[in-house]
Amino acid sequence: MGHDHHHNTGNIRLAFLINLTFTVIEVIGGLLTNSMAIISDALHDLGDSLSLGLAWYFQKLSARGRDKNFSYGYRRFSLLGAIINAVILLIGSVFIIYHTLPRLLDPPNPDAQGMIGLAILGVIMNGVAVLKLKKGHSINERVIYLHLLEDVLGWVAVLIGAVVMYFYDVPVIDPILSLLISGFILFNVFTSLRKSFRIILQATPEDIEIRDLKQRIMELPEVEDVHDCHLWTMDGEYNIFTIHLVVHKDKTLEELGTMKTAIKQLLRDQKVDHVTIEFETKEEQCERSDV
Repeated sequence: MGHDHHHNTGNIRLAFLINLTFTVIEVIGGLLTNSMAIISDALHDLGDSLSLGLAWYFQKLSARGRDKNFSYGYRRFSLLGAIINAVILLIGSVFIIYHTLPRLLDPPNPDAQGMIGLAILGVIMNGVAVLKLKKGHSINERVIYLHLLEDVLGWVAVLIGAVVMYFYDVPVIDPILSLLISGFILFNVFTSLRKSFRIILQATPEDIEIRDLKQRIMELPEVEDVHDCHLWTMDGEYNIFTIHLVVHKDKTLEELGTMKTAIKQLLRDQKVDHVTIEFETKEEQCERSDV
């Protein structure tokens, strides 16, 4: 297990270093080639570098598990990283769009040959990171792999645009590419913020139906009633469920223990990782707060 964890963080660290190095190259290259498309992609890669760096850090941090300060562990810290990253990308995208729009009316001629060289380098360096993470097993690695794959496709688009500008005098392609890349970044930013705020506000996970969980538990013959159900997620992956079960008052502790084990297994199959069950009898008074 320790070896796998070290391997996972090692892959993410390598991808982070590759991405950060290339981001610096992009910024310099974008300024030298006078290409807003390259600078826009540099912003995209800066966001990826921040995501990779935070993923690397939190992958290591999560190994600590829970302690006296954070009884559920450090999983939710990744949300803080996602929000910081989204805000940086949001500000950067607005800045680039502001400076790109005037270029649509009077587009300067970028250095198409230099753009071709940078695009080829972008495909290669991002491609290396993609291949490194392709064999990863963790959810973190899988998400980052798909994100970097998008980068490779983005660089292919820049390469095609640069080749067209090299042979034809259509400099407007550069600001159009820049706006398309910025729009793509903003779409991902708002998607990320929406997911993060849903988790912070303790909304139910979108891929789990709480009423379905209640129905499955009610089908157990020992359960007489189900209420006060609460379902939320720590980080979008680790899901938590609390529930009150009404059972017959003659149930022994051993029988209740068997019921608890069966219910936890049932819920685990439904992607619920942490379950808290409180048993009650019909005679007990409970302040119910059903969904």
